[in-house]
Amino acid sequence: MITARRVGDAGDHMDRIYRRQRHIYDVTRKYYLLGRDAMIRDLAPPANGTVLEAGCGTGRNLIRAAQLYPQARFFGLDVSRAMLETARAHVAQAGLAGRITLAEGDATDFDPVALFGQQWFDRIFLSYTLSMIPDWIGVLDHVAHMIGADGRLHLVDFGQQERLPAPFRSALFAWLRKFDVTPRPYLQEAAQALAVHERLTLRWQAKYRGYAWSAQLER
Repeated sequence: MITARRVGDAGDHMDRIYRRQRHIYDVTRKYYLLGRDAMIRDLAPPANGTVLEAGCGTGRNLIRAAQLYPQARFFGLDVSRAMLETARAHVAQAGLAGRITLAEGDATDFDPVALFGQQWFDRIFLSYTLSMIPDWIGVLDHVAHMIGADGRLHLVDFGQQERLPAPFRSALFAWLRKFDVTPRPYLQEAAQALAVHERLTLRWQAKYRGYAWSAQLER
C-alpha cells in the first residue's frame, strides 16, 4: 500500500470510528447511502482512462466501477488505515489488484503524482465523503485541479431531506451525528462557485425527494 503523510489526527480519528464498523460497513450502508451505483454508471471513463475515488473506504465503489469499466485504471485514497486494510482485502478477493491502486492520504492535500504517478484523472468521484470531512470545501478545491482535459468530477452525498417529513430529517441527522457525519447545506452553492472558478459545467440533481444530492462538474 502506498502511504502519504497523515495530516493531524484525521486518520486516527477515522480509524477509531471504523475499526470495527468496517467489517459490516457495506452490508449496513447499502440501505441508506443512496445514489452511489447511479453515479458509478454515469462515470463512463474513456478507453484506458484513469478514475480516482477520494475517500474510498472499503473499496466497494472502486470494485464495482472496475468491474463495469474493464478498460480503465482505478485509484483510491483514504485517510483511514483500517478502512484501507479492508479495501485491500476486498480488491484482492475480487481479483482486481492489478487495476486498482490504493493509497493512504488526506483528501485535502494529497499529491497525486507522489501517490499514483498521475497528475490528472479522467474521472474523479466522491461518494458520501464530503459530509465526513471538516474541510470539505478544501477537498473540492483540491481535487478540481486534478480533472483532466474533458474530465469530470462526480459527487453524491446527503441532501437536506427538503421534500421529506421533518421528523425523518431530524431523526436521520441525529443518527448521522453519532458517526461524525454532517450533511452540507451549502453543497450546491459550493459546487456552483467551484464551477465558475474552474470554468467547469455543473449538472446538479436532488434525488429521492432531497435525501441525496448529486453533481457532475465537467471540464
